[in-house]
Amino acid sequence: MIKKVILPVLVIASLQYAYAAKMPKPNKEMDTVLTSLAAKGGKPIEQLDAKEARKQPTPTDAVKTVMADKKISAASTVTTKEIQVDGADGMIPARIYIPAGANKPMPVVVYYHGGGFVIADNDVYDATPRALADQTKAIFVSVEYRKAPEFKFPAAHDDAIAAYKWVLKNAASFDGDPKRVAVAGESAGGNLALNVAIAARDRKFQLPVHELLIYPVAGSYMGTASYKENANAKPLSREMMSWFMNNYLADPKQKDDKRINLLTANFQGLSNATIITAQIDPLRSEGMELAEKMKASGVDVKYKNYNGVTHEFFGMAPVLQEAKKAQEFAAKDLSKAFRQ
Repeated sequence: MIKKVILPVLVIASLQYAYAAKMPKPNKEMDTVLTSLAAKGGKPIEQLDAKEARKQPTPTDAVKTVMADKKISAASTVTTKEIQVDGADGMIPARIYIPAGANKPMPVVVYYHGGGFVIADNDVYDATPRALADQTKAIFVSVEYRKAPEFKFPAAHDDAIAAYKWVLKNAASFDGDPKRVAVAGESAGGNLALNVAIAARDRKFQLPVHELLIYPVAGSYMGTASYKENANAKPLSREMMSWFMNNYLADPKQKDDKRINLLTANFQGLSNATIITAQIDPLRSEGMELAEKMKASGVDVKYKNYNGVTHEFFGMAPVLQEAKKAQEFAAKDLSKAFRQ
């Protein structure tokens, strides 16, 4: 008689991540985070409305659990302050991250968090601006742009531009240097950051001195090699990306707008940029193509892909070596741009 082998639920979840068709296998540290996220029992976001989706467990929650299990400290010398900045249609919240021991006036980075233009906030993405503020000795201003479906395209894009212009005008009031202002963003926020730079060039206001783009939403074609490889990846899948676009866009034809499909945009005259992608991410191919197209337009681009990790890995430095490396890479490029 053959006995049934019953695997624990968490083991099954972990194996599903690793052995989905053609999908690369996460490294051990990444797999620990994914297993922790699966254990939280979140519902598939693409099956929910936006309000319910915003209540689901996040990769940040999973990282905090792993840190607690491993007794890893999250001490930080960076201080924060909640403020209001200009949006395109009234004031919007933002959070200032102020590094300790920096020379004044400090360079400034306007940062836009991810979440597909629909979910997440400054709390979910706190780790990135906090870590990079410390490493670069620059002030980070993390912007809470309006989200869909309550506010459709191009609300988030318009807010991103308005907030950047507010920082240019007001940087000196919080010990920032208005002549040294960069932009940065993760995922949807990476799309917003690059759009700000393009708008600055086209509308002739001050260009950001650098664009840090972390696994940016750069295209609208969901048939790329990485979309096929990572169609069922966690924490970002192809179905989730489709859900995000359906929520943000007022009309499906807007997916061809150059602000969404950045791969069709003009990059000439932009400042130097850093682009980071993750191997187990539907957005990897478009991030790589974006780097190539920006380089072909004469932009000095530093590009690096990190293997064995997924979308959202960048802020996981306390538990993920590849995230530490990626943050060091990004901080070095930002610091160089500020010196120039």
